[in-house]
Amino acid sequence: GDMKDYLKQIKNETLKQTLAQGVGILHTGLTETEKNVVKELYSAGAIQVVVVEHKLCWGLTIAAHLVIVMGTQYYDGTEHRYVDYPITSVVQMMGRACRPLEDTNGKCSIFCYAPKKEFYKKFLYEPFPVESHMDHFLHNHLNAEIGTKTIETFQDAVDYMTWTFMWRRLTQNPNYYNLQGTSNRHLSDHLSELVESTLNDLESSKCISVDDMDLAPLNLGMISSYYYINYSTVELFNSSLAKGTKMKGLMEILSHAGEFETIPLRQGEERALERLARRMPVKVAADEGYHSPAVKTHLLLQSHFSRQNLSPTIQADRDGLLPIASRLLSAIVDVISSAGWLEPALAAMELSQMIVQGIWSTDSVLLQIPHMTKELAAKCDKTGIKSIFDLLDMEDDDRLELLSSMSASKLDDVATMCNAYPNIELKYEVVDSEEITAGSRVEVLVALERDADDEDDEEEDSKNVNVVEPVYSQRYPEPKNEAWWIVIGDPKKNKLMSIKKVIMRKKMHKSKLDFIAPAEGIYDFKLFFMCDSYLGCDQEYKLKIKVAEGEEDDSEDDDDEDEDES
Repeated sequence: GDMKDYLKQIKNETLKQTLAQGVGILHTGLTETEKNVVKELYSAGAIQVVVVEHKLCWGLTIAAHLVIVMGTQYYDGTEHRYVDYPITSVVQMMGRACRPLEDTNGKCSIFCYAPKKEFYKKFLYEPFPVESHMDHFLHNHLNAEIGTKTIETFQDAVDYMTWTFMWRRLTQNPNYYNLQGTSNRHLSDHLSELVESTLNDLESSKCISVDDMDLAPLNLGMISSYYYINYSTVELFNSSLAKGTKMKGLMEILSHAGEFETIPLRQGEERALERLARRMPVKVAADEGYHSPAVKTHLLLQSHFSRQNLSPTIQADRDGLLPIASRLLSAIVDVISSAGWLEPALAAMELSQMIVQGIWSTDSVLLQIPHMTKELAAKCDKTGIKSIFDLLDMEDDDRLELLSSMSASKLDDVATMCNAYPNIELKYEVVDSEEITAGSRVEVLVALERDADDEDDEEEDSKNVNVVEPVYSQRYPEPKNEAWWIVIGDPKKNKLMSIKKVIMRKKMHKSKLDFIAPAEGIYDFKLFFMCDSYLGCDQEYKLKIKVAEGEEDDSEDDDDEDEDES
C-alpha cells in the first residue's frame, strides 16, 4: 500500500513499471521529486536494484554492497565517438560499494574493453596524480585579474603564475606540460611563452591593451569578467553584432556562444532535432547537419518560446541552457550599448524577456499567466483584455467569469503571478534643462516606485517588507531577481545615448543617467524603461532636449559625428 503512494508521485511511466518490479532508475531526465522517490525507496529496502546514469555518480548519496560498472565509455557528440569515463568518475563509482554501518566490505565489478583491463588495474590500485588544468583556462583568469588591476604589467602576470598549483607541478611532471627540461631557464622560458601567447590572444580579441610591458583592461575584457563569460564569446559578440541586427540575428549569434559548446549531443538525436526544426518558426542554418551545439541551442531556445513539450532528457538540457542565455544576453546588451546602437539593444532586452517567460514577443502577453491557453488568451483579447494590467483592472466578478474554466487552485496561481507582475511608476527630470550647451554633460534623474498604488502594502512596508519578490515564471528553471534597463536614445538615428541597469530589490529606486549633449538644436529623444523578465510592462517617454550653442570646437566635432551616424 505504501508503495502505491510513492508511485503516485511519479510521472515517468517506464519508471513506474520498473519500480513496481523492484528496480529503480536514476537519470538526468527525471524530476527532483522522482529522483528522491527512487532514493527513498532504495534506502528503505523497498527496491533492491538501482540503475544509474554515469553523469549522476558525483551527486549520488546511496550506497550498495555490490556496484557493477557496465562499460567505461560514453558517446561524446562533439567528437562523434565513444570516449572513456574520467578515471576519477570510475573511482567515485567504486566508492559507492559498501554501505556504512552495514557492510564490513564492498564489492565492485568493472566491465570494460579487454585491452583496458591492465590500465584500470594499475590506476585503481595506485594513487593517481592530480594535475593542473590552469593552462586551459588561463585567458579568462588573466583577463579577470587585469580587470581588477591585480596584474598591471607583463612581469606581474609571470609572478602571478608562480603562485599557482601548476607552477608546483611543472617540475614534478614536466612531460605532462610539454616541458623540455626542469632547469630554472626552461621553467621561466615556458612561463613567459605561455603568458605572452595568452596576452597576445587577449589583445587581439580587444579585451586588454598592451602598451610596451603595461597591461590595462578594455571594455570587452571588463564585460567578459563581469558576466563570467569566455573572452572568445565577447569577441564573437563584438565582431558579429551590427547596428542593423534584428531578433533573428541575435538568436543566431547567441546560440554560437562558446558557453554552449558543452551541451550534450547524444547518439541518434539528430532525427529528433530535425523533426523539431520543421515545427519551429525561425529556420535554422544547419549546413553541417543537426549535430552541432549551436544548432541544438538555437532549436531548444525556439522550442522554449513555442512551449514545445520535449523528452525529459532534452528538457533537462534546455533547462540548463536558459540561465546561461540570460547571462549572455546581459553581456550582449553591454556590447551593443558600448557601440551606441539603440534598436539592437532593445531587441536584446526583448529576447531576455522571452527567455525568462518562455513565449515569443509576438504572442499575447497574457500567456505569461499560469494555466493560460492560447484559446483563452484569444477570448480575453476579443473582450478587450489585451494586457495583464487590463486583467487586474477588471471587476472581480467579470474576471471570474472570464476565467471560469479554471479551478480555485489555478486561480490562486493566477493571483500570485498578477501580484508579482511589476507596476512601476517612473518620474524623470533633466537637471538644469535650460542651461544645456553643445558638448556639456546632460544629467537625467530617474525615480522608480514599484506598486505605488497598493494601499495594502503600506502596512507591510512598516514591517520592513520593502522587498521585491523574485520573478514569477513557470518556464524558467531557477529563481531570478527582476532587473530593468533605463535607456535614453534617439530612435530616428538608431542611437543609444545612455543606459543604466537597475536590479529591483527594493520598492523605491533612484538613478542618474548622463550623456554628452549633441550640437545646437532641439532633439526628440526617448526614455525607455525595459524589463528583463516580463513582457508587456515596458514604458516609453518623450524626452525633449533643447541644446544651446556651446564652445565652437565642440559644436563642429558633434556635427561631424552626427553626419557619420546618419
